[in-house]
Amino acid sequence: MHAKSSVPIIPPELLLRAYRSGIFPMADSRDDPEVFWVEPRMRAILPLQDLHVSRSLRKTLRSDRFHVTCNAAFEAVIDACAAPRPDAEESWISERIRASYFELHRLGHAHSIECWYEGQLVGGLYGVGFARAFCGESMFSRMTDSSKVALAWLVAALRAGGAQLLDCQFITPHLASMGAVEIPQATYVALLREAQRSLAAAAGVGLLRAGTGVAVDPAEAGAGDASAVGDAAAAGSDFGGLLPVAFAALLAEAEAGGPPSSPGNFIAQSLTQTS
Repeated sequence: MHAKSSVPIIPPELLLRAYRSGIFPMADSRDDPEVFWVEPRMRAILPLQDLHVSRSLRKTLRSDRFHVTCNAAFEAVIDACAAPRPDAEESWISERIRASYFELHRLGHAHSIECWYEGQLVGGLYGVGFARAFCGESMFSRMTDSSKVALAWLVAALRAGGAQLLDCQFITPHLASMGAVEIPQATYVALLREAQRSLAAAAGVGLLRAGTGVAVDPAEAGAGDASAVGDAAAAGSDFGGLLPVAFAALLAEAEAGGPPSSPGNFIAQSLTQTS
């Protein structure tokens, strides 16, 4: 649990409204009390069916070198993302932005994926989820492939949960190597609206366990229910709360296979089937 900050936060409803409109906040430095709102001319997205899983990354996933979790260390992930880096003297993650995302996390709208090695946090990412969209904010890596593994697990969970859009904000060589592309902001906004409109159109549709006709509570989905969680978006659920549920169901299904299967091997297979 993080210490309560005295810094005034961005109101959660304002922050979510901004994301739903296609804009997001940044700051000039870690100590900057002000934020500015960004609407890039070109927007980076990672098409969920086009994730590039290299041979070396596939090998890393299958080795289960990293233990991967969801929402186990949100504070540590955002702090690692904000820490000084050799290629960037200043971070745009100010104390105000940091505190604002802690509040979004507390309310169930911001999530993290963590990679652990021998009990140490070595990589991860965090972002904001709503409707059928997930907006990735930042990622970090302290070991080779750790952030790539976190992204692979994120994509697998988003696929399992029925997401339509993974926003990466700005293109980088790292993201491009994973399949991210740039599109005009107007195209991004159209995709964003569709991700929200399709959820609204599906509201009220019942969620049934595949092949049984039995109703499923997404919060109770477990082994074998990844397909049910995949229909959760069609039942009116969104990625404000569904990502950790989809992640848990995915992990449970992976672990249910037993030896010689493994969570990492399961994820590698699920991603490479359509990548």
